[in-house]
Amino acid sequence: MAQQNAPLGENASNPHRWEQSDEIQYCLRSLHNHAPWLRTVWIVTHGEAPDLSGLPQALAAKVRIVPHAQIFAGYETALPTFNSLSIESVMWRIDGLSERFLYFNDDVFLTAPLRVSDVFVGMHPVLRGQWRDCTALAGNAAARDDPALFAHFVQMNAAAICGFGPGRVFAAAHVVHPMRRSVMAALFDAHGDLFRRNVAHRFRDVSQFLPQGLHNHFCLSQDAAVIVQGKDHLHIKSGQGAGGLGCDVAALLSPDALTGMRFLCVNDLPQLEVLVPQARALILSAVGG
Repeated sequence: MAQQNAPLGENASNPHRWEQSDEIQYCLRSLHNHAPWLRTVWIVTHGEAPDLSGLPQALAAKVRIVPHAQIFAGYETALPTFNSLSIESVMWRIDGLSERFLYFNDDVFLTAPLRVSDVFVGMHPVLRGQWRDCTALAGNAAARDDPALFAHFVQMNAAAICGFGPGRVFAAAHVVHPMRRSVMAALFDAHGDLFRRNVAHRFRDVSQFLPQGLHNHFCLSQDAAVIVQGKDHLHIKSGQGAGGLGCDVAALLSPDALTGMRFLCVNDLPQLEVLVPQARALILSAVGG
């Protein structure tokens, strides 16, 4: 961090971006219980592999560990990296990755059975999110420093590459991202300079584009994607419910509240546990134990 030429924003320097609290254990268990049809689970990591000793044997047998060095081949000068956008720019290069694949962050969990048709209709990815008019935001220079708005800007940057103006941006929900490897490879070939600049950032930067956002906007521009109607996901953001403000987070994690939800994202589990001490037990129940 001290070697960076410019000050780092909160989205780049917040430790919860790279600290882990065993969230991946819940993510993996949810895949085993709710999507047993998945053939391979690729875990991309810059360091040691996670402890898989407590996982069901059938699940552990599916797991493959992918070091950053493999997918950053030819771009090793960008390593080490602590930037999910940089990693997402090249993760499609995993040797053996399927044409149709699902991208999970380690803090995204399945909370109900997932069918193939929930994520792909034929070769068309099934997207979750909404169209937004970001025109006012695009003209607000001060907003670029607001960590809460970072996702909007990197989505706008991705949309612009595909010819979408700020008045029409598809803001993907923070859930599973169904993606096609060939689409990412073609985009990489067509926009190599942009990808190389994206990869070069060791920490998040508001000038970057969201790689899955680029994938989504390209598919939408080709009428090659399906947008889910209705909501089947829950996103608990870092700080949500703190200070007694906002919703009752514990109630959100109750079995009744999760009925009808397929996906749960918990951005900052240690922070959530301060508000809801039983958070891990509730998550474990939701993913299937």
